[in-house]
Amino acid sequence: MHIKPLRNGYLLSTESYNSKATESWFSPKYWQAKNAIVNSKQGRTTAWFYHYNDTVFVLKHFMRGGLIGKIISDQYLYTGLKNTRIFKEFKLLRQLHEKGLPAPVPKAAQVKVSGLIYRGDLITEAIKGAQSVCEICQTRPLDDAEVIEIAQTLGKFHNAGVYHADLNINNILLNDQGKAYLIDFDRGEFREPNTQWQQSNITRLKRSFDKEAQRWPQFHFSEANWEKLLSCYADVLL
Repeated sequence: MHIKPLRNGYLLSTESYNSKATESWFSPKYWQAKNAIVNSKQGRTTAWFYHYNDTVFVLKHFMRGGLIGKIISDQYLYTGLKNTRIFKEFKLLRQLHEKGLPAPVPKAAQVKVSGLIYRGDLITEAIKGAQSVCEICQTRPLDDAEVIEIAQTLGKFHNAGVYHADLNINNILLNDQGKAYLIDFDRGEFREPNTQWQQSNITRLKRSFDKEAQRWPQFHFSEANWEKLLSCYADVLL
């Protein structure tokens, strides 16, 4: 990881990007001015997809969730670069990539510091041809192969001791080849594998399915799908 001090913070990048990344890269307006924006998706924050050198990247701004997020939105207490959510997610994504786990490839990040407060952004490579499980279930049922792929992928992450703090069906993607990926590892971490936090992750995922099923007029996911997912997950869990 390359760390470049800024006048009011730090710029993080991979070795291949340390001579290219600039502060302007973290502004959607910069890419809009270049007509490089190809898509955007709204969640807790807007994720901007832009095209650069024959590759599509995703730019996200770190935002707080819950009630506190309605008050201070994107501000966090600064106690050092390595304690920031941005640094931790960037580092974790690099480790996941090194382990061959299907997660976004990080390219650059910035931490902007103002007194005791910091804000930040992260750039990753987009996953080509990917849709979230939530998007898919709004239009059609998952087939058995996709359910198995999701279950086995969750098992791989859990066997590796990867805790996902916000495991939901918006953060599980399937690409156009049917391969599953996990995204959004803010507050994620490595933990000693044990059934307590693993089960908590799976319970959170089930709540996500139930929540989205209530939200959308049509949502194609059944209890039979869930039971199959649980069974296949249990088969790969160490």
